[in-house]
Amino acid sequence: MQSGLNESLAGRFEPINVTHWSYPEMADAFGFSLDEYVYFGGYPGAAPLSHDQERWSAYIRGALVEPNIERDVLSMTRVDKPALLKRLFEIGALYSSQIMSFNKMLGHLQDAGNTTTLTRYLDLLSQAGLLTGLSKHTERPVSARASIPKLNVLNTALMSAASGYSLEQARAYRMFWGRLVESAVGAHLVNTASPSITVKYWRDGNHEVDFVLQRGPHTVGIEVKSGQTPTSHQGLMEFERRFQPRATVIVGDSGVPLHEFLSEPADYWFEAT
Repeated sequence: MQSGLNESLAGRFEPINVTHWSYPEMADAFGFSLDEYVYFGGYPGAAPLSHDQERWSAYIRGALVEPNIERDVLSMTRVDKPALLKRLFEIGALYSSQIMSFNKMLGHLQDAGNTTTLTRYLDLLSQAGLLTGLSKHTERPVSARASIPKLNVLNTALMSAASGYSLEQARAYRMFWGRLVESAVGAHLVNTASPSITVKYWRDGNHEVDFVLQRGPHTVGIEVKSGQTPTSHQGLMEFERRFQPRATVIVGDSGVPLHEFLSEPADYWFEAT
């Protein structure tokens, strides 16, 4: 067959994505508590080092992040500015869960670049399972592609290691812990969403919804309440009025407990209500 075929048979396969480990998987395998999962994330190789903060942080940076960027990402396609790519990841890990324009990102970067380059590099980081930029939910798909991205690490270990905080320090820093919890929810949604689901965010003026799941014409709005900020559901209420979603979900604060939410895939919320 090898000598008689002129085709490579490329494309005749089914891709199966193996994403980061979920909270139930890390809890079952390593006994992680909810707070430990939020901080240490879903890297099984790093789990045995979680008792030693310095070794754990060094492992995340040296054994996972650097080889992933310097070898795996660069092997995907041509990257003219590898230093810019690496710096973009560093900025994205620090600002995970925040909405940040590409022009503002450029202000934090040493290397010269443009928004087109950053958009492409962010796509590469997303394909590598490191960092993604969620687009804004809108009734006009063309506008969504040009929207300001919401940065989200795809494993909270990346954000924790970049911060320099220990688990105890992270929990004590209320604002950071709230962002870490929100990033854990975002990473879980992206990692568990089926190919038919797109994960976005929504903001209009003072109204904001942390995450929007879209499957065809149907949407689900998700708001994360970590207890670190005053409780307000105005964003979800406006989102319901404007888009008539299939469902809205509040994570934490009298809503769905965080550990339960992190135990269900993204698709579940289209059928749960």
